[in-house]
Amino acid sequence: MTGHTDDQLVGTWKLVSVSSTTRNEKGNETPYGPRPMGLLTYRDGRVFAMISYDGRKSLSAEGGTREEQAEAFKTFLAYAGRYTFNDEKVTHHVEVSSIQNYVGKDLVRTVKFRGDQITLTTPPTRINGEIQTLELTWQRLPVGS
Repeated sequence: MTGHTDDQLVGTWKLVSVSSTTRNEKGNETPYGPRPMGLLTYRDGRVFAMISYDGRKSLSAEGGTREEQAEAFKTFLAYAGRYTFNDEKVTHHVEVSSIQNYVGKDLVRTVKFRGDQITLTTPPTRINGEIQTLELTWQRLPVGS
């Protein structure tokens, strides 16, 4: 037991990197692209997570075409809910999500603290027929930034 407390998790974090343990025919590719952007906030027992995939395009005038809207939806993930933390694992209890299948689910992540960064690791999950584990590294943002 390393003795990490909820206070060490509370705050807002900016996504630094995502890596995948699964190699495929395209190389070591993550579902978010090579340079995704994201914010993660833990506060008052709630978690708010947003990830914008790399290479997103703006919609054309008047809200975009159906194809543009579908691509915009496909390249952005957001969810929120309660969370519980027990020193090495954080569980996001999803209450609302851009992906309806996540609502009512628990997303469990292993947490590693390293200075002012945390790494959240997903359990092995089948994505496009392959078993994949993702590591998302987040940098703590200063209060008020």
